[in-house]
Amino acid sequence: MPQARAHVIVRGKVQGVYFRGYTQQEALAAGVTGWVRNLPDGSVEAVFEGEREAVERLVAWCRKGSPAARVTEVEVTWEDWRGEFSGFIIRR
Repeated sequence: MPQARAHVIVRGKVQGVYFRGYTQQEALAAGVTGWVRNLPDGSVEAVFEGEREAVERLVAWCRKGSPAARVTEVEVTWEDWRGEFSGFIIRR
């Protein structure tokens, strides 16, 4: 299975709704590595690495987000896989 890396910016009501925690749970369940963090403008940024199908599923999940989230936009930039992560963390 080919490896993939996605850099994602999620906009909408995505802070204060456990978006990062749910993203971490979804990533760990899918075997995806990387990180997620809040940005000062109210959006959430994440980098996902893993099998392409798993990364695509996680990007699709971001379009819905956590139960209390209201996602209005997901910007995805596909990058070359680097294999630099050993797990999935919430950055502060």
